[in-house]
Amino acid sequence: MSILAGFMVPHPPLIIPGVGKGEEKQIQETIDAYEKVGDEVAALAPDTIIFTSPHTVMYADYFHISPKERASGSFERFRDPDTKFDEVYDTRLVSKICQLAEGEDFPAGIYGERDPLLDHGVMVPLYFIRRKYKGGKIVRIGLSGLDLSRHYHLGQLIRQACEKTNTRAVFIASGDLSHKLQYYGPYGYAKEGPEYDERIMDVCSRAAFGELFDFSEDFCDKAAECGHRSFVIMAGAFDGLSVRATKYSHQDVTGVGYGICSFYPEGEDRDRFFLKQYEERIRKQLIEKEKTADAYVRLARKAIETYVLSGRQMKVPEDLPEEMLNQRAGTFVSIHEKGRLRGCIGTILAVAKNIGEEIILNAISACSRDPRFDPVRADELAYLDISVDVLSIPEKIASKDDLDVKRYGVIVSQGNKKGLLLPDLEGIDDVDEQVSIAARKGRIDLQKPYQLERFEVFRHE
Repeated sequence: MSILAGFMVPHPPLIIPGVGKGEEKQIQETIDAYEKVGDEVAALAPDTIIFTSPHTVMYADYFHISPKERASGSFERFRDPDTKFDEVYDTRLVSKICQLAEGEDFPAGIYGERDPLLDHGVMVPLYFIRRKYKGGKIVRIGLSGLDLSRHYHLGQLIRQACEKTNTRAVFIASGDLSHKLQYYGPYGYAKEGPEYDERIMDVCSRAAFGELFDFSEDFCDKAAECGHRSFVIMAGAFDGLSVRATKYSHQDVTGVGYGICSFYPEGEDRDRFFLKQYEERIRKQLIEKEKTADAYVRLARKAIETYVLSGRQMKVPEDLPEEMLNQRAGTFVSIHEKGRLRGCIGTILAVAKNIGEEIILNAISACSRDPRFDPVRADELAYLDISVDVLSIPEKIASKDDLDVKRYGVIVSQGNKKGLLLPDLEGIDDVDEQVSIAARKGRIDLQKPYQLERFEVFRHE
């Protein structure tokens, strides 16, 4: 079996004696668990140790994999230059992962390295492993801003590459848990912090990897977690396999969660193809939702499908409701894929001859011209959740007291700069936050005079 075992581990530099200088004893339970990890890796004697780390090179739409033949690093930035590493990369395995990714146009490869030094997300687990096991090359892989299903699929590709190269590998999924567990911690407290730690430790202690998809992006952001996507990549490497999981430790004494678990594969299990199950569930939900979609959403979807598949703009259908043919208004088309924003473009005021044409134009822009995202691909169409907002005419207001984040969207203006934010968005809970985000979108300095407008939205989803 190519992936011999996997380990979920944290990476606090404090745990290294040369960094902690005695302070590491407060997380002795984590140290003891880490010693077990080192012993088990040594007993397995892998050819290669694969690390996924949140602290290596990270891109919004690309997974960076370690290039070149070797890399070094130390804890010098943590005032411990004497603890250092010089590691050899498994270039054969890296080449096979990249080949598999390129073969299906998957966004992963060796390009774009900004810092060749090993990061602490890799070096902390290496410290405990290298004290027990000197053999084996390494592979270092970064995370991305892509959705969880892409992270899971990367794990599948990693396992395929190990199998095709006959590489006996151990997978180290490096990542702290929530950074908001205690008021006295360096990042403060949020109620989502303890909730995240409790949920993730429960999921991982049962190897219930399908439940990793149920952690929403907003929830993870509020919990300030570090390693979720790292854990998801590892889970993908065990797709379709029975896994024996063991929880070794969980501590939160510093205000940051540190969890350690081990995962050993125990043969095929047809009930554990979790990515396939997740995508089937999403598609089923969207099919049911489409059955009750109104003309606004149906038109936006048809416009997106037509443009993605043929590259052309569809004509305004003649059988639309009367108000879509005879009225004009600004509209926004929002696209989500598997719970994540995939595109959102709109107009504050009408630019087209009617609402129908306005929706078509903005739907095309949302799927192909949002500068934050690559254009939507044909294979994504089945997983798109689309909503349409029709805007009222904006009205000037005297202050933020006239806003309500649930009812009103806001436009912040400063000279010829404008920033807009729609109302009732997930994770936006107060007016100050709403105005601040709109201002950032318009590159507006709120320390200087600015103007506010509000508008209402009629949402179709």
